[in-house]
Amino acid sequence: MSTLLDADDPAALVRKASDLPRIGDLAAILANSAHDACDPSKPWFLCPIDLQAVKASGVTFVASLLERVIEEQARGDAGKAEAVRKTMMDALGTDLSEIQPGSDSATRLKELLIERGVWSQYLEVGIGPDAEIFTKTQPMASVGIGAEIGILAASTWNNPEPEIVLAVSSAGKTVGATLGNDVNLRDMEGRSALLLGKAKDNNASSAIGPFIRLFDDTFGIDDVRRAELAMTVEGPEGYTLTGSSNMAKISRDPLDLVQQAIGANHQYPDGFVLFLGTMFAPVEDRDEPGAGFTHKVGDVVRIETPKLGALVNRVTTSDKAPKWEFGVRALVANLARRGLADRI
Repeated sequence: MSTLLDADDPAALVRKASDLPRIGDLAAILANSAHDACDPSKPWFLCPIDLQAVKASGVTFVASLLERVIEEQARGDAGKAEAVRKTMMDALGTDLSEIQPGSDSATRLKELLIERGVWSQYLEVGIGPDAEIFTKTQPMASVGIGAEIGILAASTWNNPEPEIVLAVSSAGKTVGATLGNDVNLRDMEGRSALLLGKAKDNNASSAIGPFIRLFDDTFGIDDVRRAELAMTVEGPEGYTLTGSSNMAKISRDPLDLVQQAIGANHQYPDGFVLFLGTMFAPVEDRDEPGAGFTHKVGDVVRIETPKLGALVNRVTTSDKAPKWEFGVRALVANLARRGLADRI
């Protein structure tokens, strides 16, 4: 995939390959991709990337920006979130969605909030000139449609993050898009932003799929800018949560985020994918009053938008999810055994 996405016109190249032998029926492969019904002797869908770096941009929507600040102020304690939320809204006294990141008005707001004692590192990346770009997980560690997604067993406050994921070539050209679940542990990151790795990068905590839709004359970056993602969480106890993330409300343009991720100071020779962030941050209570939403093992998360399909995964704990064992060394050894190493 990394080689394909580096082609001058990946979509045209795929069309020329339409006469290649079929490896199976789409519906049959999809059915065999379910974590609890997979026959390993038959094909199933993997995450649709291989060697690309997996990057993510954070705090790109006002709703999630405020929730990150609340997590920080509450020190990762879900029970304190509602009181902090009210205090923050009273202190801000303005609609942050009207603020252009890095603008003069954003600078003035920063100075005002510092005077009021409510400035935060999340506000810095939310309305400041520099976006938050971090590594979500390692190449080939993400899971695909039907696989289990993992949260830490010790986490008591977490949520899914439905996002669009851009596919970017090694030259920095955005060539396609797909869906992603940037699973997040709110209690871990809320305790300290330095725990971002523990909050974000765990076994099976990155889901991408079902496919990459390549840019052509029927689908492009403007479709990404207009997309609205719908998400449903169905719990084993009959609980249902619905939400959405409207890309039109993103505070930074998707291509600006790509430019902040790659350039003269930072290269990706195998290309990369970039989670664009989400405006979805559930605050309604699932169990105890004031405790908000958190996952339970067995939750089924469905993220969808008409032009990219649906990404469906079931929640487990990271220690119970299948271990990630197929890394770069395993890939090279596999290709060498099949005499294909020279095709990378």
